[in-house]
Amino acid sequence: MQMFSNNRRPEPAATPTEPLRTPTTPQPAQRTTTPSYARSGGMFSAGVAIKGSVKFQNELLIDGEVEGSIESPGVLTIGKQARIKGEIKVKSVTVQGMVEGNISAAERCELQAGCTLRGDIEAPRLVVDENATFFGSAKIATMKKSVEA
Repeated sequence: MQMFSNNRRPEPAATPTEPLRTPTTPQPAQRTTTPSYARSGGMFSAGVAIKGSVKFQNELLIDGEVEGSIESPGVLTIGKQARIKGEIKVKSVTVQGMVEGNISAAERCELQAGCTLRGDIEAPRLVVDENATFFGSAKIATMKKSVEA
């Protein structure tokens, strides 16, 4: 008795159940642009209210309410929904919402369309959109850096 036989009939090829697909190159995922402050900094969203002083290091977006001082060596963005009542001392600030208080920026202050500022500004660079509302005075001068002994 022979164990292996050549009399075997070949089995019919399996019919594919799915149609053949043409290979395609993968498409890049659609991305939404996230502002740089949201990627590397913090955020106070609309509906958040803080009473007291706010301090941060790198970047912060405030779209809520703050009553008190804001101080940082970093970059501040005051969103369209924001309501700030207090002094602001930062490296750079962009205002889109409402601020009642003085702003002191070491590098730059920008008042964008639709914002309202009631207070004075001191910064070496000031950008004011023609549709911004600004009640106060501006001192455009280089900030003095404090020297520690």
